[in-house]
Amino acid sequence: MRNRSHGDGKFEVGDFRACGADCVFERGVLVFHPETIELGRNVYVGHNAILKGYYKNAMCIGDETWIGQQSFLHSAGGIDIGARVGIGPGVRIITSSHGEVGRDTPILSSPLEFAPVIIEDDCDIGVSATILPGVRIGRGAQIGAGAVVTDDVPPYSIAVGVPAKVTRERP
Repeated sequence: MRNRSHGDGKFEVGDFRACGADCVFERGVLVFHPETIELGRNVYVGHNAILKGYYKNAMCIGDETWIGQQSFLHSAGGIDIGARVGIGPGVRIITSSHGEVGRDTPILSSPLEFAPVIIEDDCDIGVSATILPGVRIGRGAQIGAGAVVTDDVPPYSIAVGVPAKVTRERP
């Protein structure tokens, strides 16, 4: 079997489906399938972040969103991030997983299941948080550092822990 790669992650701004004015890409940013990624105006992508587009579905990132260094966004199931969202360093956003088909099938041989992640406007995602497939984070919500978000978070709520639980609403 021949070894193959998904590419080297190098990109030009013109490779994106859309890229608004004044976007910043720090050194070491890798982008895969940029043709499926749309960036609004004034988006910041920190050092060594990975934007992993997929041959289907899209990654859409709104105006004035900040993506911290070493973050990993994988949009196999689709990612929609609103405007003015802060994504802390080391955040992981995942939109696919392997289904369970039984013990006779290795997990890696199980079919992939896809579900989008939606993060509405004005949210803050804490350092090293993980957002799992199918989650919607409502407008103005805050996710604590290190949280693992497995369920939807209502607007203007604060969710922390593993798994993340809503502890209160923001004032």
